[in-house]
Amino acid sequence: MKKIVILTTLSILLLSCGNKENKQSIDSLIETKNIKALQEKKTALQVEVAKIEEALAKLDTKKEEALVSVITVKDTVFNHYLDIQGNVNTKEIILVQPEMPGTLINLNVKAGQRVSKGQVLGRTDDGGMSQQVASLESQYALAKTTFERQKNLWNQKIGSEIQYLQAQTQMISAQRSVAQIKAQLSKTVIKAPFSGVIDEVFVEKGQVVSPNQQGLMRIVNLSNMFVSTAVPETYIGKLKIGTEVDVYLTSLGKTYKGKVRQIGNFINPNNRSFGIEVSVPNPENLLRPNQVAKLKIIDYVNNNAITVPSNVIQEDGQGNKFVYAVNGSNGKTGTAKKVIVTLGKSSDNVTEILSGLTPDAIIVSEGVNNISEGMKLNF
Repeated sequence: MKKIVILTTLSILLLSCGNKENKQSIDSLIETKNIKALQEKKTALQVEVAKIEEALAKLDTKKEEALVSVITVKDTVFNHYLDIQGNVNTKEIILVQPEMPGTLINLNVKAGQRVSKGQVLGRTDDGGMSQQVASLESQYALAKTTFERQKNLWNQKIGSEIQYLQAQTQMISAQRSVAQIKAQLSKTVIKAPFSGVIDEVFVEKGQVVSPNQQGLMRIVNLSNMFVSTAVPETYIGKLKIGTEVDVYLTSLGKTYKGKVRQIGNFINPNNRSFGIEVSVPNPENLLRPNQVAKLKIIDYVNNNAITVPSNVIQEDGQGNKFVYAVNGSNGKTGTAKKVIVTLGKSSDNVTEILSGLTPDAIIVSEGVNNISEGMKLNF
């Protein structure tokens, strides 16, 4: 730009100086009507102006060059994702409650301990039911013996049928009483409903306990984890059981491969969405209930797509989307060419090109804002 200003100033000076030096002679030539001399003066000035314009043109040509970066587009697999947030959950998380109120006489576990399904976690005082069981079992044994003897007599046609039936009824009643008291007694034993880890214990041995909002302890099974979220109803036809999902845990900085395992059958009228569950493997036991997860659900696949970085796409005054391709490339230089393109879907800062570009086309990837069509490119 500095050179252009200098040359422009020089041309003005030449013309002005020429005018000053030759003003008198030109005036005299006009007075003498010397047309030939005047034409020679004009030609001389035109030659000087042509030289200046040529110099300016050379400088402008240098200005119309740009240093850019380029890429070659290829056929590739393009996946479009639905990005949505969800929460990590597990079906197997529970607050263990005592079925029978009383004093906690045994507490067999502590926080962090792994337990198996059916394992005895503790026991509450039975309130004397153990002695009742022994008494009722004795009554049942007597009733059973009486019934067997009455049955033998009845088989020998000795005694009445009513005696036989009464003995049978007494035995059955005693048997049911024993079963009932044992069922009540079993409620004093606190067992693990499923295999897992004791996450936290809220009581101590000797404490009087009863069912409450806090419970005795919390058991969590981290081997059956899933992410639950709500999906807009427009995706009803795009999601299926088994659809693969990328699950990114922000707190861990890790991505897990999951699959849709359940799709809701109800549309929430408040937000026009339906629920889904995505099963997630947890080999390292790093997942925890209520962790925040970011889901990327594949809803579109093109196995032979041409894609470009989204930031190279521009828009002209007519609303056309275009990219700059390299025309006449020799590996180091070329010319910028504006190419109108039709866009498809975008995902992960990459956009699908439906028309306008062919495989192996070279496009400008960096420096697109500093070039125009026809400009010489260096790369």
